[in-house]
Amino acid sequence: MRIVRHYEHGAPSVLRVEEAETPRPGPGQVLIRAEAIGVTFAEVQRRQGIPIGGHAELPGAPGGDVAGTVVELGEGVTSVQVGDRVVTDVDRDAYADHVVADAAWLITLPEGMDAAEATALPSPAQTAYHALKEAGRLEPGQTVLIDAASGGVGHLAVQIAKAMGAGKVIATASTAAKLDFVRGLGADVTINYTDEDWAEQVLAATDGRGADLVLETVGGDILTKSVQVTAQFGTLVFYGSASGDLEPIHPLALARMKNVAGFSLYAMLYNKPEAIASGLRELFEMIGSGQVRPIIHERLALEEAGKAHELMEARAQLGKVVLMPNTAS
Repeated sequence: MRIVRHYEHGAPSVLRVEEAETPRPGPGQVLIRAEAIGVTFAEVQRRQGIPIGGHAELPGAPGGDVAGTVVELGEGVTSVQVGDRVVTDVDRDAYADHVVADAAWLITLPEGMDAAEATALPSPAQTAYHALKEAGRLEPGQTVLIDAASGGVGHLAVQIAKAMGAGKVIATASTAAKLDFVRGLGADVTINYTDEDWAEQVLAATDGRGADLVLETVGGDILTKSVQVTAQFGTLVFYGSASGDLEPIHPLALARMKNVAGFSLYAMLYNKPEAIASGLRELFEMIGSGQVRPIIHERLALEEAGKAHELMEARAQLGKVVLMPNTAS
């Protein structure tokens, strides 16, 4: 089978396709024939040598959200059968024709669900959903500010916030095309966060109050200003640092009864399985009803993993970038 690995940190060109033995599932695992692999920005940063999640080891074999068909069961697996279509987050060795995954984390797909769209479920959609609901405690009618709203998580967060009853969704992005994109997904107000006065624009859109809930994943100066535009008694949920730059938050910035909550999907998976199951049911309902649409920016062949990383690194994507192993380059 084919697999994508890299043996040094650097540009997307370090990614290479190799031939490898098809792996076998161990106890509690399954082997999946991959139909679609969702590319995440965390793997772009690891390829660059930034230790996201505590590691960026070599040789690198990127992880991702993999949708496909179960072709072999490991010992003790009874939750799925050979032939079931599933999707799951795979920590490494995900850019491949076949992947091994833990059966405990599998999400069984409804009949007919598009594999590329399904890759939004394990990480992006659940991150957006639980950052809003569990970490942010979103209540109907509240104003939500979503930074980097055109990306894999952000474009889903805009739609999920509206489906949850947010009164106003303010979406920030870095280009006019991205702002048009998120307006089309239901954002009530769009702001270019490269504008020097973007924070003032947020305050103007909220009558000076700021946003009740802020989802922040950029870091750096955007994080600092996002704290400033969080409303009194509001909450900022931090779930990533796409810029790789983490500015410290001074305690006095929170003095007006502002809250900062960290978010980790893995913390949810390991500690709140009931909330995960409930969230998935709601997400399937939102997607099935058309309230939420996972948008695929581009479907690329496995051999085009480097191009996928180029798109992500340039922040050029609207929605998700997906590798399709059965697509010819």
